[in-house]
Amino acid sequence: MPKSVCTADLVMAAILTNLVLTGVMLLALFTRTPPHPPLETPLFALGPFLGASLAIGVAAFHLVRQDAQLGYGVTALFAFIGLLSFGPQKYFDPAFASIWPAVLTAQAAIVVMLVWCTIPLRRVRRVR
Repeated sequence: MPKSVCTADLVMAAILTNLVLTGVMLLALFTRTPPHPPLETPLFALGPFLGASLAIGVAAFHLVRQDAQLGYGVTALFAFIGLLSFGPQKYFDPAFASIWPAVLTAQAAIVVMLVWCTIPLRRVRRVR
């Protein structure tokens, strides 16, 4: 039987991709290496947000690796948090010309994660 296009291995790779990009953003923030994220946004300071994102991503990776059902929810949460950092709003960011490789890479990984998270929903629909 052929494997699904979006296997757990592919999702773990997508999670790791966004973990690396988030880690690089955090390092750029700490070192103030251009283009670095702003220190604060209207809702929160970016350092703690990126730290929380890394923690949720590691949890998602662990749960997917352990084949835990909770992995779907935590992976979806990590994907949505990734959209805050790398979502389509970045196309209108003045720094887009400098950050587009990270944005496009992150968006591809987010798509993989979200598609994988819909697998249980498709299985439920088939059973009904």
